[in-house]
Amino acid sequence: MEKLKNIKAVIFDLDGVITETSDLHTRAWRKMANEENMPFDEETADKLRGVSRKRSLEIMLEDAKTKYGFDKEYTEEEFKELMDRKNGYYVASLSALGPDDKLPGAQEIMDYLRVKGYRIAVGSSSKNAEAVIENLKIKDQLEATVNGTEIAHSKPHPEIFQKVADKLGLPYDQCVVVEDAASGVESANAGGMVSIGIGPENRFKEIKEKPDLRFDDMQAFNKKKEEIF
Repeated sequence: MEKLKNIKAVIFDLDGVITETSDLHTRAWRKMANEENMPFDEETADKLRGVSRKRSLEIMLEDAKTKYGFDKEYTEEEFKELMDRKNGYYVASLSALGPDDKLPGAQEIMDYLRVKGYRIAVGSSSKNAEAVIENLKIKDQLEATVNGTEIAHSKPHPEIFQKVADKLGLPYDQCVVVEDAASGVESANAGGMVSIGIGPENRFKEIKEKPDLRFDDMQAFNKKKEEIF
């Protein structure tokens, strides 16, 4: 692939790529929603991949109203309390996360890339990304990280991945982004980077610019790594 010839770095999303914390997020959102008697189904849960906490709650409320007629209104303070409550549940669940919770194929890919001389980084919209990185014991493998506390714009805005590239001191077209969310692929494409989508094809069907490469999961990506890099 022509775009890969001058690549110097690979930027990984965290949730759904290196580890699967989306289930922890979903459980935390569901617990909060249940407490509020707010309808929350699997379709809505899947929309929250790669989305900021604020936008996630907005999506939940929009879906609950549109699909189920949920019409409870929240003040700005109440809205913030819902986000904080959910985050508390999520942070508490991170204590059980450890090195063995990396997705199959993820560590193998990172090890291979480092041996081949590529620079490795993480760009995650999660404000708890650093805690996840510490628990997974991968901090010493990364040259740069950017998390949700460092950005003004959420994906699909390209800011997060461009900030990672800036920290690495590299032009954007010398970076590959590995993402499991449609919004993350859009972010990488908008930033002028090569995008690798992780997940089923229908996850990316509604975006205008599809990922340059796509694999069903990290294991499938791992099997093709020598052909790509």
